[in-house]
Amino acid sequence: MIEKKLRNIGNSWGVIIPKAILDGLRINPVMDKVEIYLENNEVRIRKVEKK
Repeated sequence: MIEKKLRNIGNSWGVIIPKAILDGLRINPVMDKVEIYLENNEVRIRKVEKK
């Protein structure tokens, strides 16, 4: 587990996702899209599979 602080980005808040996590999920931040959603009081992020 990695603890991170939220960062102010314009009018929003964000978190930097470490490269090791992106690699583990096989997410290319330049080419891939992700879905962000709430489930059981957690924020979840998953890669959108190409059709």
